[in-house]
Amino acid sequence: MTSKQRSYLKSLASNMEPILNIGKAGASPEIVEAINEAVTARELIKIGVLKNCFDDPKELAQIVAERTHSQVVQVIGKKIVLYKPDKEKPSIKLPVD
Repeated sequence: MTSKQRSYLKSLASNMEPILNIGKAGASPEIVEAINEAVTARELIKIGVLKNCFDDPKELAQIVAERTHSQVVQVIGKKIVLYKPDKEKPSIKLPVD
């Protein structure tokens, strides 16, 4: 992903609310499955990391991205933005450099 594409996705995610929260269980299989379903359906999602989760949000983002085959767009504080394009009909058109 290029910096221009990443910037475009950040702008789309800036006014989104987190649709899922990761708590003290961390990246449990249930949470990863829920995230995978959400990112497959929506392509771009924002996830909140609750205060009772003691894992580092950046490490958590990498783990979840690997398990869901998505890409980390950004991690700001306790918010994670993930992107996974739809293989058949992508609804988000990324800018071409």
